[in-house]
Amino acid sequence: MKIDLHIHSTCSDGRMTPDDIFKEAGRRGIGFISITDHDSIDCQESAEILAGQHGIQYLYGLELSVSYSHTGYRNGKQVALDFLAYQYDIHSPPLVKKLEKLREHRTKRAEQILDNINHELKKENKALLTVKDLHALAETVDGAFGRPHIADYLVKKGIASDKQDAFDKYLIKCNVPKMPLSLSEASALIREAGGKLILAHPNHPRGTSLITLTPSMNEQQKIIRDTMLPYIDGIECWHSSHGPQTIDSYLKFANELGLMVTGGSDCHQDPVIMGKMDVPPYVAQQFNL
Repeated sequence: MKIDLHIHSTCSDGRMTPDDIFKEAGRRGIGFISITDHDSIDCQESAEILAGQHGIQYLYGLELSVSYSHTGYRNGKQVALDFLAYQYDIHSPPLVKKLEKLREHRTKRAEQILDNINHELKKENKALLTVKDLHALAETVDGAFGRPHIADYLVKKGIASDKQDAFDKYLIKCNVPKMPLSLSEASALIREAGGKLILAHPNHPRGTSLITLTPSMNEQQKIIRDTMLPYIDGIECWHSSHGPQTIDSYLKFANELGLMVTGGSDCHQDPVIMGKMDVPPYVAQQFNL
């Protein structure tokens, strides 16, 4: 059975609706999936219904951005790390309330990023983005508002040649911090909702990962051992950015500590890489479905 426990939909920054994701999963022979949208659980109820219709096992999922710092790295400056949540109660009042606040902040953040982009456009003597642009951009967002939505809009407007160009020219320098969420708070929210919290793609070279603190996997694992164990239940070992050496290293590390191990493509459907990771069947068995 193919497994993919890290997929994004249009409820955050994916390009496919949950319905399209299940259709594609069926075509690819994927038997167990989780949609893990950023700070959003809007699609979870419909995903569970779709799973039944398509005969695919489903696990409630979510991806949270956590503000993390370590005194031994980057002078204690905060960095963003991603954590996956699984098998939680989607109706947990504290979790629902927190996600609503995160959503509100994402919208305000997007407005501030557009203001910053206008400062850059003004320097380049280019036409500025207007309130009409903000409204048009908001209409492209079904769930959590993020920078990828802005990047797509900049490409559509001809301001950037492609999504990477939008990030390189504008979105990196014009960024506004996300709403702070500590690891302890994220852990409490998910565990109180009966779920499991998993450190996502710890050695992702281009993502929000421990590489922002150190490229050494030995040091990364020491950071996890020293500061994260009270708060996490597992580690995402299989990921589209992880090579065999990373997978083997983190599998060994997780097994030594008795942590859960998960895996997924992190597919945003650009391109469609769903089900590409060779995640073993015992990963599903950990969830006692």
